[in-house]
Amino acid sequence: MTQYRFITPKRRGKWYDTLAMAQTHAQRLGAGFLDQAGQFVAYRGTILQMRSKAWPGD
Repeated sequence: MTQYRFITPKRRGKWYDTLAMAQTHAQRLGAGFLDQAGQFVAYRGTILQMRSKAWPGD
């Protein structure tokens, strides 16, 4: 499973299991916003990090 988070030059977000959830929470972090069409717009300097999460028992 892939997890996602956004980081800015000054803050790091939590890891989320879906990109949509990470984008929603990124607004509070100050990493970007959802426009009127519902598309995520990242602010300059925002980076999307991804990691692979191991399943329990693997």
